[in-house]
Amino acid sequence: MSFKPLRLLLGFLALLPAFHAAAGGVTLITHGFNSSIDGWVIGMATQVPGYPGFPGTNFSCYEIAITQNAQSQLIATPTLLFGTPPLGTDSGEIIIKLDWSTLSAGTVPTTSIASTAANALLTTNLIPLGGRTLVELPLHFVGHSRGASVITEMARLLGAQGIWVDHVTTLDPHPVSLFGDPSMKNYANILFADNYWQNLGNNITDPTGQSIPGAYNRQLTNLTGGNTLNHSDVHLWYHGTVQLTTPASDTETSITSTERQAWYVPLENAGTNTGFRYSLLGGGDRLSNLEPLGANKGRIRDGFNQVWELGAGTNGIRNPLPANTGLWPNLLRLNRSTTDSLSPGDPLPLSFYYQFGSSPSASAVLEFSLDPDANPYNTNETAVYSGILTGTGTNSVAFGSLSPSIPAGLGAGSYWVLSRITAGGRSRLLYAPQKVVVGSSRQAPVLLGARVETNRFKFLLVGAPGQSVAIQASSNLVQWISLQTNTLLGSTLEISDPLAISNRYYRARLLP
Repeated sequence: MSFKPLRLLLGFLALLPAFHAAAGGVTLITHGFNSSIDGWVIGMATQVPGYPGFPGTNFSCYEIAITQNAQSQLIATPTLLFGTPPLGTDSGEIIIKLDWSTLSAGTVPTTSIASTAANALLTTNLIPLGGRTLVELPLHFVGHSRGASVITEMARLLGAQGIWVDHVTTLDPHPVSLFGDPSMKNYANILFADNYWQNLGNNITDPTGQSIPGAYNRQLTNLTGGNTLNHSDVHLWYHGTVQLTTPASDTETSITSTERQAWYVPLENAGTNTGFRYSLLGGGDRLSNLEPLGANKGRIRDGFNQVWELGAGTNGIRNPLPANTGLWPNLLRLNRSTTDSLSPGDPLPLSFYYQFGSSPSASAVLEFSLDPDANPYNTNETAVYSGILTGTGTNSVAFGSLSPSIPAGLGAGSYWVLSRITAGGRSRLLYAPQKVVVGSSRQAPVLLGARVETNRFKFLLVGAPGQSVAIQASSNLVQWISLQTNTLLGSTLEISDPLAISNRYYRARLLP
């Protein structure tokens, strides 16, 4: 196992695999001014589990409502809208519709909404996660109009405790300074930021958005059709990157083949290669040098954090966090260094980036396991490694690599690689985007316990589950004949030879 300063690893970065679809986390979607979750927000949320490559068959979908009580205090109330409670899913994905509709047309600033929402995500009893918080999982925030200001403020407030946000997606951001909304900023604790905006409206009855430094900024220059307002067409445009069928409906308006052709440029492939594609669930290449609108009009990798060397270079386009206690540990990226199928006993090369602690004197426990599904909370994973990391401080990011062995008793199958980093009783989780296909063990099976019963020669075959084994016999140890072939379901199997004769030898031969 090795941990090296990032400045020494520039040559290694080119060897990291491209992004692929990763196991789930938290996808939070919110609306803007004078809006609610009952239309396009719920329309988008219901389409996320249908995205190609979604890592499971079930999920959880919650509403978190931010309202004001009689004492003028803001409170957060969760409701399971549909799906399965989190501990029972196989995808690990939790979709949240953040509803602040009763306040969205008023003068409560977005910072206040964000503070209540961020505190809710930090609460251990918000939803049934066995006493854990939602911020343990990778976070993807999606916000439209004033809601874009809410989610960037949520990122800042979580960053004050050292929490990284994997992905922030802003849709036609339009904070209202008259209400005290802060200006749009991407902070240093955001790994990837993308912003989709237009200035086709009149900015009075049809608000316009804005470009945000540090994001992949995709200006939408053609929004003919769709809604009556260009401002609303921006979230419809993004919906078309989540629901890839045609027509695609967000419950309010539909995208037809006409919009597919007009709204998305050729590199975006009618919406399939943009927008939601850059989420962890989408698996798009966030480090791409592609410029969908043409030269000098925005590269995908412009949205990747470049304060530190995380794969996209360093140019510091992020706003520094005003405060950061470093309380929470973070795993920022995790990749398999190879894509080969493996067998029990083989090394599993992994590489990862991390940040935690207020100073390098801090320590954290790093764990890796293999999980047959994408839910880190249902305790069916198999541990492969546990070790200690030293702190980075809040102004550094570190890189690590290690190669734990696939456990000898692990059955054949396909597994997610799950990482967990824990410090001070706080944990954060991350799955690698590349799954591991584990074949049966190549350790030679053996024959034990030979005996004769009722004119049969019997013995015990001992091997590994999933192995295909030929039982062979010989009278001279030179010429062998196959008696039977067995696939082990467990680790032992009784073998019986009704044709046993004297001076007969037996062997077990492992088949490919």
